[in-house]
Amino acid sequence: MARRRGFDRDEALESALREFWRHGYEATSVATLTAAMGINPPSLYAAFGDKRGLFEEAVQRYQRTYGAFTARALAEEPTGREAVERMLREAADEYSRPDHPHGCMIISAAVNCESAEVTELLRGFREATKAAIKQRIDGDVSAGRLPPGTDTAGLATFYAAIIQGMSTQARDGATREELLAIADRAMAAWPSAETVTAT
Repeated sequence: MARRRGFDRDEALESALREFWRHGYEATSVATLTAAMGINPPSLYAAFGDKRGLFEEAVQRYQRTYGAFTARALAEEPTGREAVERMLREAADEYSRPDHPHGCMIISAAVNCESAEVTELLRGFREATKAAIKQRIDGDVSAGRLPPGTDTAGLATFYAAIIQGMSTQARDGATREELLAIADRAMAAWPSAETVTAT
């Protein structure tokens, strides 16, 4: 019979997630992780493989939980503009909540990271979000809500940069109200539909 683990794997993973979120991948040591998780190093390696394997699971958990608002906003709103606005406003809420580390783990965990594989993993998530933003903006162009010549790639990069900046501002102590103000100013840059040519 397989030997039963002496700890709750899900709770341990949540503790590890918060350590990586708070300190980043590179600055979070195995000793810090095992202390937070309430386990010893052999148990960590048996359950998760190694630090990088644990980090990848933590990132996946983050995407399913705290970071899921981005995908929901981009999928559920009827227009690209509404989707982007909801994404930014929900980011202001999530990034400033007092019950977990501030900002976005996918953005902050890569700071000062020497592991090319971890850097690429996180970059892949950020690029996927940017591609999803572009897809929604493309939809507004196709529907005639934006001018045909709209630079949708540039606009998607702009809003991806805004959300990354909001994460950094939140980690520096920006309040929800301050982050919402950033979101409002960013939405003021949305192209005007008045220049759409009549057909």
